[in-house]
Amino acid sequence: MIYKFCVLIEKPKRVDMYLSALFNDFSRSYIQKMIDRWQVSVNGEWISKNLKIKNKDEIQIEIVVEKLEEVLPEDMNLDVVFEDDEIIVLNKEAWINVHPVPWEGWNKNTLVNGVLFHCKDKLPSIWWIERPGIVHRLDKDTTWLIMIAKSDIMMNYLADTIKNREVDKYYLAIVVWKIKDTEIKIESYMWRDPNNRLKMTTRKPVNPKLALTYATVLEYIDNKYTLLKVKIETGRTHQIRVHLSSIWFPILWDKTYWNIRENKENATRYQLHRQALHAWKLDLKLYWKDVSFKAELKADMKRMTNWLGLDL
Repeated sequence: MIYKFCVLIEKPKRVDMYLSALFNDFSRSYIQKMIDRWQVSVNGEWISKNLKIKNKDEIQIEIVVEKLEEVLPEDMNLDVVFEDDEIIVLNKEAWINVHPVPWEGWNKNTLVNGVLFHCKDKLPSIWWIERPGIVHRLDKDTTWLIMIAKSDIMMNYLADTIKNREVDKYYLAIVVWKIKDTEIKIESYMWRDPNNRLKMTTRKPVNPKLALTYATVLEYIDNKYTLLKVKIETGRTHQIRVHLSSIWFPILWDKTYWNIRENKENATRYQLHRQALHAWKLDLKLYWKDVSFKAELKADMKRMTNWLGLDL
């Protein structure tokens, strides 16, 4: 896979630092190895890892996917929402990686291991073994409704449907403090934080991309938190978390984009120890008709919302 793009920065910066901020899946040391292997060029020339790039430089980077030595099936307790011969829809637990990452060495106890066991040989042949049938990426500590293709035809269909933004994605989020407006629209440019490769930002991001988020207030909890239904029109990494934090209503327990004392209070009272975000509902066209998949809240978020009596 080859990426070509133009640099947009205010002052010169080391190329390895710039690329590790841009591609947050790769560490700085991994980027340096790519440079040593002649996978990165600037203005058409091979470079050294300490080269300083400047505004309007043209970068080409070739990403070579490193195959894992072995990804083995594991018998896991999967929360199946829907399944037929073509597709399986799961409600992912928190703290489980979706797929192994070669440069991290995560090849056990992932959702992929469980899917390989559950589906046996009924998985697409057109995708990496590290991500069989999986067409979208998910945060490790978020609970998610995830679709997994079981055939090449369904794999191509889901990939195109998501790419063309023909899937309506709804989330449930608990944020700190009461939001007075019942309907919210957040529109901004966002992408990698130039100072921290693990974060996204709306403030002077690297290669900014437009992001659009809508939110509806469902209810207030303990008169100090707000339960939101969130719909995203774009699929930027960490989009909901970054957008809500940018308007000073961070998602509860989001340690990357906020860190306040409410976290400890909720850990004690509700036994909530991860970000209060749940991919709740997917609406799309499947088999030539409109379908809707819903995933129940997991126990930790249920403890904060059950008493509201809402039909979620």
